[in-house]
Amino acid sequence: MKNRFFSAALIVLLLIGPACSNEDLLDLNVNPNASNEIDLRFLLASGMMEMAGTRYESWRANLIYSSTMIQHNASLAGYWVGDKYLYNAGYSASQWERYYPNVLESITHVMDKTADVPESANLNAMATIARCFALHRLTDLYGAIPYGEAGRGLEGQEFWFPAYETQEQVYTSLIADLKAARGALSAGGDDVGIQDVLFEGDVVKWQRFANSLLVRIGMRMSGVDNATARSTVEEAVAHSAGVFTSNADNAMIVHSDAGGINRNGNSEVFRAGNGGENNNARPSETFIDWMQNGNDPRLMIISGGTGDSQDPTTWDTDPANQIGLPNGYDNNTILPKAVADGVVANEADFNVNLYSFLNPLLYDYDDPTFFITHAEVSLALAEATLNGWNVGGSSAEELFEAGVRSAISNWESYDASLAVSSTDVDTYIAGLGFGGASAADQERMIGEQYWAATYFNHYESYANWRRTGFPALVPTNYSGNLTSGQIPRRLRYPEGEISGNPESYAAAIAAQGPDEYMTKLWWDVN
Repeated sequence: MKNRFFSAALIVLLLIGPACSNEDLLDLNVNPNASNEIDLRFLLASGMMEMAGTRYESWRANLIYSSTMIQHNASLAGYWVGDKYLYNAGYSASQWERYYPNVLESITHVMDKTADVPESANLNAMATIARCFALHRLTDLYGAIPYGEAGRGLEGQEFWFPAYETQEQVYTSLIADLKAARGALSAGGDDVGIQDVLFEGDVVKWQRFANSLLVRIGMRMSGVDNATARSTVEEAVAHSAGVFTSNADNAMIVHSDAGGINRNGNSEVFRAGNGGENNNARPSETFIDWMQNGNDPRLMIISGGTGDSQDPTTWDTDPANQIGLPNGYDNNTILPKAVADGVVANEADFNVNLYSFLNPLLYDYDDPTFFITHAEVSLALAEATLNGWNVGGSSAEELFEAGVRSAISNWESYDASLAVSSTDVDTYIAGLGFGGASAADQERMIGEQYWAATYFNHYESYANWRRTGFPALVPTNYSGNLTSGQIPRRLRYPEGEISGNPESYAAAIAAQGPDEYMTKLWWDVN
């Protein structure tokens, strides 16, 4: 919408000649008949609902790219380019193009308008933390990004061509901004109430959210700046509010069956009639095999069975009969693979319904979207403990087990029928043998469990895999791929940045490296 507006504005400029000034162009943004007031609490709520993801970018950036690159899902459809390491300009740009003009514009406006308003200190802090979350997701997908000038394009012409900041600079700002916002929150301050779609005005939970995000950020940079990473994580854990201690603390958006941004964006893809069902995406062979080999109780939570997902009479829900769809194949190249794997005897017998489909209980419109969970925090702290960091009195084994338990029980948020008995969870954890494993195997198990715990938050799975290398994925080698058969290390910038913000774009790639899939980010030293 904003791009269409500026195109129209430029046409007007050309028609009326050079006498028109920049101030005149800015005045075109002003509707003299419209109210100049807006409920900033509502604007924050709207921004955070969009931050959870609409069908557009959830399909493209989270599912088509992230979920298949990380081998959570697989697809035979040619346009699902993520597990084939091909390039689609619109898909690669989707997260950027939805977050900057929509999410960040709204949230930054709230933050700026409340910056010097003491009676809105809590609202300002919440907006700041939400902004940090959005920018952290963006930098971990693309690298260098506009940070300080982000979301302020309508505030003045000085922000029309925002400067990119290096990822190291972005991380420094994220840590500082989160700590400042956390400190500004006060139980005696303004009550945002139900317009706070995350925590309904609970400032302690917001502080825990900030601290838990600091843990994520600190762990992400641990390979490149270990000293700052350690101090960031240790400080967050030691803060009076602490970090998430159970699933009751999880930062999540509770969706509804209403239309628009109220619906779960991932669910909008998978629901029948929306284009993503059936053969477009299914749980991957890598993920299904991992769960089967480990007797993971999540197998028949993720998988709904083999058969036609739209016809329950065809479903085979025996865990032993689940077959994950291999990554990196299309409707033609899968045929000899299916024969070689013994899925079918002859190519003519092939049917994608022989592979497991995603459990329909996981994509109702009102299913939640998780930003960060207790399971992730516990597993991250288990790794930090192995590193010798001071993150509390719990052992790495205790933190690991707590993370696994929370990850499994969290599926009850989608449907109560997905509950796993405590006995089955105990048996599964005991079978992992974390306590008796070597340090190297413990690191591997933490990474694998983090991968499992972040299913649906494929962005986070993708980022943590790039940092740790866990799980050990075997790349695909689809014909014509752009990475020499290696999993991409980032997404490419929107092509519109090349012509629309050329100086900032050129400076970014000069510092970071070519705008290509295999250019590593600052923290990616694995």
